[in-house]
Amino acid sequence: MSLLDMVKEAGIIGAGGAGFPTHAKLASKADYILLNGAECEPLLRVDQQLMEMFPDEIIKGFEAAGRLVNADKAIIGIKGKHKEVIAILQDRIKELQAGDYVEVGLLPDIYPAGDEQVLVYELTGRVVPEVGIPIQVGCVVINSETALNIFYASAGKPVTEKYITVAGDIPNRLTVKVSVGTPIIDVLKLSGIENFDDYAVIDGGPMMGPVMGNLDGFVTKKNKGFVILKKNHPLIRRKTATKEQAKRINRASCEQCRMCTDMCPRFLLGHATQPHKMMRALAYDLKDVEAQKVAQLCCQCNLCELFACPIGLYPKAANNFFREKLAEQIIRYKPTKEVFEARSAREHRLVPSKRLIARIGLHDFDKPAPMTDTSLTPLVVRIATRQHVGVPAVPVVSVGEHVQAGQLIGKIREDSLGAAIHASISGTITESGNDFIAIRRD
Repeated sequence: MSLLDMVKEAGIIGAGGAGFPTHAKLASKADYILLNGAECEPLLRVDQQLMEMFPDEIIKGFEAAGRLVNADKAIIGIKGKHKEVIAILQDRIKELQAGDYVEVGLLPDIYPAGDEQVLVYELTGRVVPEVGIPIQVGCVVINSETALNIFYASAGKPVTEKYITVAGDIPNRLTVKVSVGTPIIDVLKLSGIENFDDYAVIDGGPMMGPVMGNLDGFVTKKNKGFVILKKNHPLIRRKTATKEQAKRINRASCEQCRMCTDMCPRFLLGHATQPHKMMRALAYDLKDVEAQKVAQLCCQCNLCELFACPIGLYPKAANNFFREKLAEQIIRYKPTKEVFEARSAREHRLVPSKRLIARIGLHDFDKPAPMTDTSLTPLVVRIATRQHVGVPAVPVVSVGEHVQAGQLIGKIREDSLGAAIHASISGTITESGNDFIAIRRD
């Protein structure tokens, strides 16, 4: 069986949060394969610890993926501040005699260094076109945990576990490995908090992650971390503003300073995205649909709202307003050129992570979240059939059937983009439907 088939059968998806099926990505041919170990979202600590704990496995999985896509070079992207991890990686690359192919590429400690297109530019100097993806400039990007899963897949082990950081205004900050399908509330309680009435939880990083409406969900392969903050924290208040509130505030207050545009990571890469113009179109109810199309170039990094705007407005919300409006009309932006160059001002407008963390009120919580062994053994896991980009997996098990951990329970729909899912514990199937498959532990 080829490595590509092994990756497909293992159900590997992008572990950094996007969830794109990895077998589809590795079916391409590229000049470079890049490992995204930037982990640019504040407070999250998974990737840096995995590279420290499993350097050999990650390097081998990464190299194998690079050979699969015929890449000339494999570059591990990691922030230069992680000196100990970098030393470990460089030492293991040498010991594994992979130095002629795999190298470490140092990234600045900026936000969003882990944005796929920013990463490509920092490591290769190439600019991904508007509405484009890295393969258009000869690059394939995978996450460090994804590389680890590729190594495991080569040994026949599917994805049944997930590494997650629990951080924020909590007694215990930690990073843990849990079974896919574990109740999220069980993971959150590892923080040392039992009653969450006064807390809000961000699913993912504090910049891009949404505030969870309830805590009744279950861990998926895409989860990266949970940030727990008091409900009255300014960041929570900002992120829970309604669309109407944001729209009303934007219309009343925007002074067209264009800082949201001047500091936008995609604008600085030469793209035409200009959130200040979306703020203007919203304020004056402008009808120029052609000019509104640039809203579709937004990468949702939230830098414009949470850092750039000097008076705390909602440029991303304005972008999203027009994105949704255009989507309803099935109108798509079309680039007017193929080759893009970063703007000359870019190097002077990069946002240091420390400044960002201070601005969004997380300085006091920017502390280690060490990898911690846990005896978390949920009685029941619920494994979503759709925890990836594409169509849901098709259940191949029935209620009452006994399954072993690692057993295939959902397959990819024929001729569709998707990912297989596997039992994360041994036990009996108690529910099997379109949305999830539940397993009760033996």
